[in-house]
Amino acid sequence: MHVEHHPLVKDFPEKREQLQRLRQQDADFARKTDEYEALDKRICRVEDGVENLDEAALNALKLQRVNLKDDIARDLKRASGSCCGGCCG
Repeated sequence: MHVEHHPLVKDFPEKREQLQRLRQQDADFARKTDEYEALDKRICRVEDGVENLDEAALNALKLQRVNLKDDIARDLKRASGSCCGGCCG
């Protein structure tokens, strides 16, 4: 069974250039996106049966991926001058 990856450029197609720019200019952002992509690839390997992992561990990886994506989305909003999500306004 083929499992679909969740690359950031697919989830944020309108932010492709901004993703590339921030990765080059911001080491912390680059680390987050690298970690996200590594998690996504590992999750796909597990779901494809290439790597074994119990359900609880797989769910923990998925939660970590979601949290990273939310953090990356906040960084993208902040970089574009939009609300970062933490101001309640």
